[in-house]
Amino acid sequence: MTGGTTAAVQLIRAGEDIPVDTPRVPAREAAQDELSDPVYHEHDPNLLERGLDHFWDWVGDLFADAAGAAPGGPLGLVVLVLAVAGLGAALWWRLGTPSRTARVPQTLFGSTARSAADHRTTAAAHADARRWTEAVQELMRALVRSLEDRAVIDPRPGRTADEAAAEAGRLMSAHADRLRAAARTFDDVTYGGRTADEAAYLTLRTLDRELQAAKPVLSTGAARGAVG
Repeated sequence: MTGGTTAAVQLIRAGEDIPVDTPRVPAREAAQDELSDPVYHEHDPNLLERGLDHFWDWVGDLFADAAGAAPGGPLGLVVLVLAVAGLGAALWWRLGTPSRTARVPQTLFGSTARSAADHRTTAAAHADARRWTEAVQELMRALVRSLEDRAVIDPRPGRTADEAAAEAGRLMSAHADRLRAAARTFDDVTYGGRTADEAAYLTLRTLDRELQAAKPVLSTGAARGAVG
């Protein structure tokens, strides 16, 4: 019995020197190999989904920070956003669609010489087709050409609508404001990206008809210059 007990004790002591833990590096590598199996990643978000998640997280953090800084908290932020949106809509309605590049007013007639009657006929055809922008453009050209034909203003190549309105307004002061408004409408629809409507066409047509019946009033200085 004594010999058997001694042998058992020696066996247990010898076993204490045998390592029983699995090494960490091989264990980690085995786990990574196991988790790399595609079956574990079938439902993972793709690259686009991960990018969108990060983006919305960023937006959420941004609004959270803004809500914390805005008076009244989240409700104050909503009111502020609505106010800014309303201001933007009002400016868009007031100023019209912004053009991509600044346009410099060009000559009124271009390189084609046509009579006032031709321009009026073309304007009426556009109006019948409800092409109000083209109708306004042609009627403004008819108005200025008629003033040139009547010697109210001198025919001059390269003249703009604004220049024609200013020159005619000096001799037809009763219509000066409406002439400037007509030139501004022409510039807006021709160079500013706006669209004319029927009211703009009818206003310009009335002015054109009144100018045909009106007589220019020479200033005192101009009259003396003509006499001398």
